Amino acid sequence: MPDASNNLAPPATRFVLVGTSHPGNVGAAARAMKVMGFSDLVLVQPRFANVLSMEETVAMASGAADVLTRARIVETLPEALDGISHVCATAMTPRDFGPPTRAPREHFPEVLAAGHSVAFVFGSERYGMSNEDVYRCHTCLSIPTAPGYGSLNLAQAVQVLAYEWRQALGSFAVEARTKAPDWADAVAIQGALNHWQEVLVEIGFLDPQAPKKLMPRLQQMLNRQALTTEEIHILRGIARAVQRR
Repeated sequence: MPDASNNLAPPATRFVLVGTSHPGNVGAAARAMKVMGFSDLVLVQPRFANVLSMEETVAMASGAADVLTRARIVETLPEALDGISHVCATAMTPRDFGPPTRAPREHFPEVLAAGHSVAFVFGSERYGMSNEDVYRCHTCLSIPTAPGYGSLNLAQAVQVLAYEWRQALGSFAVEARTKAPDWADAVAIQGALNHWQEVLVEIGFLDPQAPKKLMPRLQQMLNRQALTTEEIHILRGIARAVQRR
């Protein structure tokens, strides 16, 4: 898998929204792109000419205002695809005489291996992509969904494809803990057990003359939990509170 550090923001990855109706979807799409490290957004004839600056758009972008600032609005899909060598339509239903339909995860390694610049094209919320626009594309991507219900919100579809493409490019590293857990040692656990044994005897739950296997079972229970020092302090604090009562 390619090194993610070398693929933080591929300049030749573009997301194209055609005929988008809802400002919130534009903002949410920008957010979906940014969290996966992408920033090239082009709108083709959106419903509102000022959609990139509308209050709902900016609110749904939630910190991805820079993607909106750099976004472009064009009149035609060919304009939006300038400089792109591989165009992926997004449509649930294959079209007669249209490009082959592929699942994103199986198709993306091939695109990456060929070294293409890529555009992902999304149709309007109500009508999807027109046949004419689909025919302009090299591949029709279909996100695998449950057979009985395959309706994805526009911004959700953008998020899924942005994630899958990022995985193909090389995913971001998961941020590790900044501080290792302070695991309780055997002495601390035994001290807590001894403390609880005192309390259980005091409240009459444990008969010291017939303890059966209660304490060994409690010890095994604590050992399975991999307790931290702070958690041991909490358990002993509870025991002290019970004793005071």
